Amino acid sequence: MNGIWTFPDLAVRSAARRTQTPYGIFAHGALDPWFNRTYPFKHLKKILYWPFQYAVLRDARAVFFTSETERDLAKSSFSPNRWNSVVVPYGINDPEDRRKEPMQMLRVEEERRRENRSRSEAQKEAFFRMMPGLRGRRYLLFLARIHEKKGCDLLLHAFAKAVASVPEVDLVIAGPDAAGLEAKLQRLAEKLGISKRVHWPGLLGGEVKWGAIRASDAFVLPSHQENFGIAVVEAIAVGRPVLISDQVNIWQEIELDEVGLVEPDTLEGTERLLYRWFNLSAGERDAMAARARASFFKRYAMNRAAVAINKIFNQSGMATEAP
Repeated sequence: MNGIWTFPDLAVRSAARRTQTPYGIFAHGALDPWFNRTYPFKHLKKILYWPFQYAVLRDARAVFFTSETERDLAKSSFSPNRWNSVVVPYGINDPEDRRKEPMQMLRVEEERRRENRSRSEAQKEAFFRMMPGLRGRRYLLFLARIHEKKGCDLLLHAFAKAVASVPEVDLVIAGPDAAGLEAKLQRLAEKLGISKRVHWPGLLGGEVKWGAIRASDAFVLPSHQENFGIAVVEAIAVGRPVLISDQVNIWQEIELDEVGLVEPDTLEGTERLLYRWFNLSAGERDAMAARARASFFKRYAMNRAAVAINKIFNQSGMATEAP
């Protein structure tokens, strides 16, 4: 089961108990106390619903978390909070692996690298055809929902501070705008005098999305809350460094592997994040990019998650977590 706070959770628990079938559930960040602080009215409703939601978590074979930080934060949101927590190496499939038939798996590594380079260039070209004004320019890429928790306003303010020192760098803010926040942010960019340096391509998908990531200088996400950050992993999977806040719950691994920069999710922290990146030499930026793919394989390749989850359900029994 993916996600909590919905009726299907109760249905899954009921069906599982009736058929004596083990089940697992991914919280996907929905137990982060940030939501309780930011949306107090919704928190009151969740308190009323908690006895039902808690039963779903308590009776699961495993409650899956995508980082140790997410697991630890979940314990502080509601009480009681006894369930079997399992941290799995969540991630994505390798975007460079385009093998689809057994015969293709016999290709020599050099031929595969040539194929990937060709596909990479085609993806970049697809993005530049959509955004011709960015051809030949460096840019930072924000790729996520345009939502208040993502820190878009911090990013605009910080970029406005740094923009004079990096005349060759633009900012791309790409993603769906379900909350209607984009127009407000565009007005903010106009007020800050950076509207010509900020680009809004909307939701990107498929080859265009991968082209936008590959061609970027770095990926940036100054989020206030992020239980994992799939787009962060997508960026390092194709060798791009990431600039993130310390509220993205995989920030420790990013910092440890030296594949990005991390600062607090404040205006000062976001400004420092950008200045640190712009002050790096080209060689330092390239070295960070060169380490990214290795970090992806070590921590975030999806096959590792599949093995970990399969192991949980193949166990005949599981000890409950200590209080």
